[in-house]
Amino acid sequence: MQIQPIQNEYEKEIVDLILNIQQKEFNVPITIEDQPDLLEIENFYFKPGGTFLGAFIDEKLVGTIALVKFSPEAGAIRKMFVKKEYRGKEFAIAQHLLEQLIAYSKENGIKNLYLGTVTILQAALRFYEKNHFVTIPKEALPVDFPIMKPDNVFCQLQLNSK
Repeated sequence: MQIQPIQNEYEKEIVDLILNIQQKEFNVPITIEDQPDLLEIENFYFKPGGTFLGAFIDEKLVGTIALVKFSPEAGAIRKMFVKKEYRGKEFAIAQHLLEQLIAYSKENGIKNLYLGTVTILQAALRFYEKNHFVTIPKEALPVDFPIMKPDNVFCQLQLNSK
């Protein structure tokens, strides 16, 4: 497996991967129109100081994770998706993606990571809890946190500056 920063040259693969998981697998009522960031990866993620990572197996995109840097010391995790057939401990793709994003965050002065997700994604919530994220009420989010419409569960991870 190879993890690398990716931009809009992978737009079609990114959109296919994410929309299939959101719409077909989990029936989340979200469209590409609700996620214009996927068509503007460089401007939305990289320019403000974030990143967008892709996991590849045999040169095929099998997972993504992104960081929106929304303040000098805070970032929002977005677009954490792994193709169904590549999930689980055997591949550990989600774990590797998250670890690389955390390393990037620390290197770039981020002290707090936040994320929003939806209740039906129980496996995702367990994954974040195993990685020391704590569930917080929506009211505890920073005022500039970029909330996505379907999100109803929010988590935070404080980073040590190691």
